[in-house]
Amino acid sequence: MCWLALLLIRITETTYQGTWPSLRRELDRIALGAPSPAPPGPSASAPSSPRAQRDILAQLRIEPPPRIYQLTTETP
Repeated sequence: MCWLALLLIRITETTYQGTWPSLRRELDRIALGAPSPAPPGPSASAPSSPRAQRDILAQLRIEPPPRIYQLTTETP
């Protein structure tokens, strides 16, 4: 698994032409939180991504996260 992780890191670095620490630092800023005031029903929202994050995701051909998530709870 370590070899596979290193391979994925290297592919990411060469595709984006940046270092792994800088990519990771920028993508770690993606967050999820509950909106205030909260709409009816369980939901969470992600803030709009800064341009740097959108550029990284576009170059890596990764779909950006949706702005609103509808959370469901399971009933036993």
